[in-house]
Amino acid sequence: MLKELGIDEELEKLSKQVEKEIQNQFEKMEEISQKNSLKVLGAFQDCNLQESHLNSSTGYGIDEAGRNKIEEIYAKVFKAEDSLVRAQLISGTHALAITLSAILRPNDTMISITGAPYDTLQTVIGCVENPSPSSLKSYGIKYEQIELIENDFDVQSIQGRLEKQDVKLVEIQRSRGYSTRKSLSIEKIEKIIKKIREINKNVIIMVDNCYGEFVQDREPIEVGADIAVGSLMKNLGAGIATSGAYIVGRKDLINLCAERLTSPGIGKEIGPSLGQNTQFLKGLFFAPQVVESSVKTAIFASRILEKLGYDVEPKFDEERADIVQTIKLGAEDKLVKFCQGIQKGSPIDSNVIPIPSEMGGYEDKVVMAAGTFTSGSTIELSCDGPIREPFIAYMQGGLTYNYGKFGILKAIQEMK
Repeated sequence: MLKELGIDEELEKLSKQVEKEIQNQFEKMEEISQKNSLKVLGAFQDCNLQESHLNSSTGYGIDEAGRNKIEEIYAKVFKAEDSLVRAQLISGTHALAITLSAILRPNDTMISITGAPYDTLQTVIGCVENPSPSSLKSYGIKYEQIELIENDFDVQSIQGRLEKQDVKLVEIQRSRGYSTRKSLSIEKIEKIIKKIREINKNVIIMVDNCYGEFVQDREPIEVGADIAVGSLMKNLGAGIATSGAYIVGRKDLINLCAERLTSPGIGKEIGPSLGQNTQFLKGLFFAPQVVESSVKTAIFASRILEKLGYDVEPKFDEERADIVQTIKLGAEDKLVKFCQGIQKGSPIDSNVIPIPSEMGGYEDKVVMAAGTFTSGSTIELSCDGPIREPFIAYMQGGLTYNYGKFGILKAIQEMK
């Protein structure tokens, strides 16, 4: 059946065997998806979403009803006091930069308690060689980090550091980024937030929620975080939103972020939606199902590549905290070939051959495969990795499980 894709009979046979082995994991994900679907539908109904809210604005977008309704719905879904959901937030990194710049002041201290943050956020903070003159450090903001211990928080070091009562913000990165550590479950985040509050009730706890939304049935604000940030190019856009990011949390912090995004004294009052209201709402509506498909794709990839002898993380039967699947390929040529295979299995630009290249915000060359309907949409099947040992492929997305499975098989066939 898969000959049309160039998949040989041996690999197709292995694929069918793997699908039988992972059915229990699929059923668990389907249950989570149902809970999150009910959460989204309930928010749409409780907030009284109307057809008129699909209408958009241009120009200043002063107090636009549709945009305001979207932000009301996001706050409801995340159980937050307020939210900022804008097309003007270009990416997750941009939303994180806005949030940190809004909250922190010169001589304030922020600490990451999940080790080094994602590469582009390191550039925002300025904890890299030759930091940007626009980085947080250039404005006198102090940065420290505490490493994880065996893929969990170092409670003793975190509490010891917070006892000094001079930390303004604690940053938690839920997903692994370009690291080899495990992504962090909501349960682990909940435990560390309780430990932090034992020592300091006032420190601001920010969660980088990218890649984690709707993978579990609770979100960071529900377990005590003050603010959470993510991209609509990932889970919550569901491949339908064509731009944007979100910030959810305490109302006073959201106001600060809005004033940083627009201007002081104006904040959330302006910002045209530029035709995005329907895409934002439809993306959120489809997100639980699309995240389910993405996780199923990752589970399939994990099991079949493990059977082929590769070191994968997470294993197919482990609890998932995000949509990212890593495959340690061990050699540059295998990493490049795997990404090229993902590209060949994509619906868009399937004839394009990805090669490693320099990218803004990254220290190493990066190879990226993403034949996506929306440029940079990592909820659609995509794969990338920095050209550095041990040459790990970071795979995520899959708008439907079948399309995701086809892409994985094409990537494996390309390596063969």
